[in-house]
Amino acid sequence: MATKSLLARNNDIANTARQLDILSNGIFASGELPTFVTKIKETNQFPLRPKKLEILQINLGYMCNQVCEHCHVDAGPDRKEIMTLETMNQCLEVIQKTAAHTLDLTGGAPEMNPNFRWFVEEASKIGVKDFIVRSNLTIIRANKKYHDLPEFFKKHNVHIVSSMPHWTRGKTDKQRGNGVFDKSIEALRMLNKVGYGIENSELKLDLVYNPSGAFLPGDQNALENDFKKALKNDFNIDFHSLFAITNLPISRFLDYLIASENYEDYMISLVEAYNPSAVANVMCTNTLSVSWEGWLYDCDFNQMLNLKVASKVKHISTYNEEIIQNRNIIINQHCYGCTAGAGSSCQGVVA
Repeated sequence: MATKSLLARNNDIANTARQLDILSNGIFASGELPTFVTKIKETNQFPLRPKKLEILQINLGYMCNQVCEHCHVDAGPDRKEIMTLETMNQCLEVIQKTAAHTLDLTGGAPEMNPNFRWFVEEASKIGVKDFIVRSNLTIIRANKKYHDLPEFFKKHNVHIVSSMPHWTRGKTDKQRGNGVFDKSIEALRMLNKVGYGIENSELKLDLVYNPSGAFLPGDQNALENDFKKALKNDFNIDFHSLFAITNLPISRFLDYLIASENYEDYMISLVEAYNPSAVANVMCTNTLSVSWEGWLYDCDFNQMLNLKVASKVKHISTYNEEIIQNRNIIINQHCYGCTAGAGSSCQGVVA
């Protein structure tokens, strides 16, 4: 296990407890908002239960070469939490036992885990066919040891999903840091060069859009068309699909909402946009999230709030599919983010 100072760990725990208290309170000047439990009870969807496990989403660590404004995992260069080989081997054992067909690797920048490539290669050996790597793109240009990542991804037919806040330099750099846009464009060109994102190519390259402020994303199809037109015309870049993801009120984004005095209005907009049709397909029903330490969560948002699964089995080392599937999914007010409008998940809209 990666080490952290006791003070840093205590600060993390205290901040998580503070954010969870803020979310659970739900009382504003305009009155008390209905709880998410109340909402899904109205349509007989409570308790929320898992369906067949399809995706195992594994966080390989919080270390990242970027510090993005709305990162929900508070990733950055100063984060030292990294999944160990021992925990990776436990994940591999579970992958062999489970019916999950997709391995979704995330971070931070998952590629910065020193055993990232070994993990992908070992998972390939045991039969994993559907890989997703959530790459921030700029890691490919970070230094020479990452420059061959496009070829590595191609070799293992990795599905690349990358955040791209906007097709313009100003809006992208504002959210993700100076110089990020230009490095992202360079990385996209490198991926296109080896076949990623090209029409009819099996090398999948998808982009992710998150709003840059306290508002909900627009129509996903319209945004995709705008992104494709702009990136093709300006930079001759191709990609397959765009996922529009709602910013959930946790971590850095919750701090931003509070500091900018937008928290109440944002929560009200989520509640007003609630769509019961989206509840049936939220990602926590077919996905299990594994933290860098091996703890199990219903989703990576619950992971950031330290809301472990409501099950006797809470760690990957003691995984039991029958037990873990027989649980209720833990929900709170942040779940409104996944059920607003057309819904939101790591794969984009759900309704």
